[in-house]
Amino acid sequence: MTMPIVFSRPAQADYKEAIAWYERQRSGLGDRFRERLQEALDRIAATPEMHQFIFKDVRRTPVQGFPYSVIYRVKSKKIRVLAVFHGRRDPTVWQMRD
Repeated sequence: MTMPIVFSRPAQADYKEAIAWYERQRSGLGDRFRERLQEALDRIAATPEMHQFIFKDVRRTPVQGFPYSVIYRVKSKKIRVLAVFHGRRDPTVWQMRD
């Protein structure tokens, strides 16, 4: 059984901004990012405890083919996505999110 995934508001904004940015770079690339992100979310939902800890109780899984990761924590039988985060951004940005 997979766990439900809930996006924080900042994570939703990250997600939308990344898709829009990739779509501006090349038509269809935003859709490709969305597909790869969904694959990462499916992996997280199926095996949330498998992915590495990166900060306290926060875990990370990469978005295959893109320099992004899904940053999340498992809480109360659900997965809370804190960020869809580019690898070159300052991690203190998402570390302040709950």
